[in-house]
Amino acid sequence: MNVVSLSRGRVAAQIIGHGPSLILLHSLLADRTSFDAIVPQLAKNYRVVALDLPGFGESDPIEGDLNTWGSHLAEAIRSFCPNEHPALVGNGFGSFLALAIGIAEPKLASHIVLAGCGAAFSDSGREAFRIMARKTEEAGLEAIAEIAMRRLYPPAMAAENPDAVAIRRERFLRTDPSVFRQACGMLAGLDFRDQVKGLSVPILASVGEWDEATPPAMAEELAVLAPTGRFELISECAHVPPLQAPEKFCTMIQEFTAEKAAA
Repeated sequence: MNVVSLSRGRVAAQIIGHGPSLILLHSLLADRTSFDAIVPQLAKNYRVVALDLPGFGESDPIEGDLNTWGSHLAEAIRSFCPNEHPALVGNGFGSFLALAIGIAEPKLASHIVLAGCGAAFSDSGREAFRIMARKTEEAGLEAIAEIAMRRLYPPAMAAENPDAVAIRRERFLRTDPSVFRQACGMLAGLDFRDQVKGLSVPILASVGEWDEATPPAMAEELAVLAPTGRFELISECAHVPPLQAPEKFCTMIQEFTAEKAAA
């Protein structure tokens, strides 16, 4: 494990492979291990840097809003990848952080691949985060574990993958409840619709066709708003393509970064 100490706290990362750097930012409902299925394949062509988000794994929790977290992670990325312009790959909450980094520091990343993202949530989507935060405060993460797992795995997919769901549930319950509530507040209030209109970084807004946490319409809207945005639907997949469609997701990352690098 590699760790950098910054003004707001430490950020930890697993680094493997050689080549241009590729930063992985995990979901709020998962953790860095949710990328384990794709890291070996990506490491054949990239120097893969899988970060622990603040408050997860060996990274220290920090205070502040989504922009503060993005600034903190941007500082970590520069430390892990000096004199580079790495590609950012985010899933769920990690996608929103990648987007925040791209907006605040448009020259940091060469490309941004987002899985399960958008420029803003609907009113019902915002309220869902507020409800989860309240339930967590009242009764802990166990109170919303079923809701969280449904967002990761729709019922039919969960029935076919009980072991995978059990692993994700166990990992989810390790999350610091205060960090989870903090992140829910950020997601409930975010609105990037104006900022993404000026984004110069190439954006791939991808989403699983069965994603209930960040429905496909969100990614479609983002791709339309971003000047260099592109939309891609991942068939037979829910909220976590690195777990549910690893081969498709790896191919998507490799093709998108190669095309844009050559443009």
